[in-house]
Amino acid sequence: MKKWLRRIRGAIGMGLTWATAWAPVGALTGWVTATLFGFPLGRVAANYAVMFSVLGFVGGTIFTTVLGLAEGRRRFDQLSLPRFVVWGALGGLLLGGLAVTAGLLGSGLTLLGAVIAGASTLLGAGSAAGTLVMARAAGDHALPEGGGDVADAALAGEGARRLIGNAE
Repeated sequence: MKKWLRRIRGAIGMGLTWATAWAPVGALTGWVTATLFGFPLGRVAANYAVMFSVLGFVGGTIFTTVLGLAEGRRRFDQLSLPRFVVWGALGGLLLGGLAVTAGLLGSGLTLLGAVIAGASTLLGAGSAAGTLVMARAAGDHALPEGGGDVADAALAGEGARRLIGNAE
């Protein structure tokens, strides 16, 4: 049971991370769309920011699911960046296809639907790459494994001399 709760928590965390990253891209997409099609700028940009944020959350959870199914028990440090990007793009494409199929932007494949599907695919690939880079960077700074005796911990060199008061 704990394994499933940890996976669900990870998927929600990934979704929230992607939602945060996708919102500004949605606002920019809304601004471009409003400018090209003559829509009210503020309303369209805000709506796109919210929509992309929701899509980012769903995309992050889809990506987590796709990655879990495809890569199984592999750790992030065992996956190549191109492979990770492909899974992210596939998750983004699935998300875009679901959004268009569900009629998020009207019925059928429209120009706006194509923009959303294409953007979600690119955002999925970019978000996956960013996720892997951040995970690897965090892994480099991870805490050492526990189990050592606290008495064995000590300062070395200059730090030990200053602490004891024997600074030269």
